[in-house]
Amino acid sequence: MKRIKRFFLILTVILGYSCSSDNGQTNTVGGPEPTPEPTDPTVLQSDAATITPAETEQNISGFGAATVFRLNSPLTTSDMDKLFGNDEGEVGLSILRIRVAPDDNARAIELEHAQLAAERGAKIMATPWSPPAEMKTNNDLIGGSLKTESYEDYANYLNDFAAYMETNGVPLEVISIQNEGDYEVSYESCNWSAVQVRDFMRDYGGLITNSKLMPSESFQFRHEHTDLTLNDPVAEANVDIVGGHIYGTAVADYPYPLALEKGKELWMTEHYSTSDRSANLWPDALLVGREIHDCMTIGQYSAYIWWYGKRYYGFIGDGEEGTSSGVVTKRGYVMSNFSKFIRPGYTRIDADASPQTDVFVSAYSGEGKTVIVAINESDQTKEQQFVITGTNSTAVTPYITSSSKNLEAQETVDIESSIDAFLYLLPPNSITTFVTEN
Repeated sequence: MKRIKRFFLILTVILGYSCSSDNGQTNTVGGPEPTPEPTDPTVLQSDAATITPAETEQNISGFGAATVFRLNSPLTTSDMDKLFGNDEGEVGLSILRIRVAPDDNARAIELEHAQLAAERGAKIMATPWSPPAEMKTNNDLIGGSLKTESYEDYANYLNDFAAYMETNGVPLEVISIQNEGDYEVSYESCNWSAVQVRDFMRDYGGLITNSKLMPSESFQFRHEHTDLTLNDPVAEANVDIVGGHIYGTAVADYPYPLALEKGKELWMTEHYSTSDRSANLWPDALLVGREIHDCMTIGQYSAYIWWYGKRYYGFIGDGEEGTSSGVVTKRGYVMSNFSKFIRPGYTRIDADASPQTDVFVSAYSGEGKTVIVAINESDQTKEQQFVITGTNSTAVTPYITSSSKNLEAQETVDIESSIDAFLYLLPPNSITTFVTEN
């Protein structure tokens, strides 16, 4: 009996001091884990994210926000610098969405915003919330429909607005015929059926020659709102870009195969969320980055346009909900991980979209550079290897937005030339943009 007790005492002492690991290292039980062996950067990893610049996807038209209905609080020059400038501490947006305003005062404010954005290199998109009241069935800016006998007048009205903008130094990139024509609301609006959209685009879209043309923007990017238009050869010929919003839209419904089959660019022209209130909350703000990732990789959209650029839920604050007026928010810095580096004219290229759990990757090329955007939604650091096939670049510069960083440049990382790859530790709940250095 004494021998048995002595055996268990010795065993307890041995286990209390050490145990043998699989690699022969000895650890103290209850002590720190052994330092893992560094990953060999010259060896390809099974969960590497492969970037293939030779395999191209959609063209990128840009990233933007709206400044509509700002009658009592127009944005300042400083605000527009923060949103559309591309220097340090600026978001670098490249698209402004304005309203086709029916009255002169509102139109002048929209023009001023457009001029300020255009001076900073932005494209301008215009959206009407309603045709003039006299053109509508209820003679009101709220609700109702465009009278059939007013179709031609309305086409000329939109074309004249585009001419007005160009005369004042701001040619439009695109004008749509209606904001959310498939959604009945109690503010400035107009209801459009799919048949009305098709008939207008078919019979009168050709009159709009001073800008590219977009059909009515569905509030949920409902395909049925524009399918009839795209399936009518005459109407389809008048469509340059198909736009829509993603309020409540399932990610699985982002793709629009018919529009892509017809060779049309897809623009996500409005979305926002106030569910987390302040745009400075983290990691809530990172959700915008994931949404942009899904829009680019799943939806194959060429443009992503947020709702208000200046608001407590926007890219610069307005002084409410813990934001400072005119100061870039966390959401703004997340957006800038895309918008500052992926410029109009870039192309999305093939990349492994989710190389490991909670890591999401998209990639783009332009101006001789490869840009990789990696999101780590985990609360753990993730080691991620990136392979850029056929690259001539020797290094990348990372830019990180996280709970403690606002698009901060990090030390360059060498690309291992033998395998065209580099390793990086993605911080918890972060978005990192890598830009190749030649």
